Amino acid sequence: MIDRRSLLAAGVALAATSAATPAFAARKSANPAFPKGFLWGAATAPHQIEGNNTAADLWLLENLQPTIFAEPSGDAANSLLLWEQDLDLASDIGLNSYRFGVEWARIEPEKGRFSQAMLAHYRRVAEGCRARGLAPIVTFSHFTAPRWFSAQGGWTNPESAELFARYCTRVAKELGDLPHAAITLNEPNILLILKPMLPPPVWDMQKRTNEAAAKHLGVEKFVCANVAGIDDLPALQKGLLAAHTAGRNAIKAVRPDLPVGVSLAMLDDQAVGRNSIRDSVRAELYGAWLELAKADDFIGVQNYERAIWGDKGRLPAPAGSAVNWSGAEVWPGSLAGAVRYAHAATGRPVLVSEHGVGSDDDAVRAAFIPPALAGLKAAMDDGVPVLGYCHWSLIDNFEWIFGYKPKFGLATVDPITFARTPKPSAAVYGAIAKANALK
Repeated sequence: MIDRRSLLAAGVALAATSAATPAFAARKSANPAFPKGFLWGAATAPHQIEGNNTAADLWLLENLQPTIFAEPSGDAANSLLLWEQDLDLASDIGLNSYRFGVEWARIEPEKGRFSQAMLAHYRRVAEGCRARGLAPIVTFSHFTAPRWFSAQGGWTNPESAELFARYCTRVAKELGDLPHAAITLNEPNILLILKPMLPPPVWDMQKRTNEAAAKHLGVEKFVCANVAGIDDLPALQKGLLAAHTAGRNAIKAVRPDLPVGVSLAMLDDQAVGRNSIRDSVRAELYGAWLELAKADDFIGVQNYERAIWGDKGRLPAPAGSAVNWSGAEVWPGSLAGAVRYAHAATGRPVLVSEHGVGSDDDAVRAAFIPPALAGLKAAMDDGVPVLGYCHWSLIDNFEWIFGYKPKFGLATVDPITFARTPKPSAAVYGAIAKANALK
């Protein structure tokens, strides 16, 4: 993914018209308490926190020239070694769940050669969650894949779904009854969202980055889930759609009782004026995935902002809007809007698998969380079944092509000592989670 939180509105020529939209104010709930068993979590991704993921496709792209990455991931947050500190942090904040990913490139670093040591490592992480009262929400693929996989065309290769299913089977057997829920793929639709928004030079650089990897390895085609040329998108989507079904079926064959779903990147798409193109945009960005999700146990929603659609395109945010580090609007109501639509389109319960704000000013984050959750509770009061909420992210981490500049964490990470230090926003969120209720 070219950072879904920061480039969704950046680097694009938006329409010059303005949309007069009132400031967000969530309806006050008659009952501020969330349902018993509601999941309060924080999310991470293995490549973004573990460090030295040298067998992964993106590691190669980060360290070649030319590259679209601002800097390499390097040690990241050193969570491959310090995962227990992450779990302690989540527990100390007051959470009852933790979304983490298992890294395919570590588990199957060469095609057909599985690492029992790494399988056992992720089992220990899941066991560590359970020991701390954290329900493990396990993501089987969070963008990265083994280098060998992307060197044979990645998800555009007809063999990709079968290979993913084989991997899912091994992981599901190793984790056994430990996971609380499973997510097959993280934001497989992200490049569809970015397709009309990224300027041609960015798409060209993505293509050149992959071409450099293919040349380095002496292969015909190198394609990643979140770094691809625009011409690869149709085949990429076809492969990812097939992989989700194959992965879900593989996991279910091992654990029929385990809830399985896919997490989609979703804007809160709002229609403005006559002949708004919003509905046609929704069909393109989410249509095939929402149809597929009807067979899942839940739909994962990952929301960071809204999009206001007129009759010709996306409109700019209202003047004076609060903004994140990249200048994109920060609007708490977007979460509820995306959640309502996801449920209406699929009939499935919703798991908010990611939601947050990128800002160096933690006061923005702290002020953003309560009204966003109030909007979510209002949707639940209206009958939308929501299983839980995972904030992005537990800690500041490697934010893909932007490196370490964007800050999304509830805690900072010292780049030398790797010490985790909670921010004030962690206390704000933790108070709601501990009470299982809005104040």
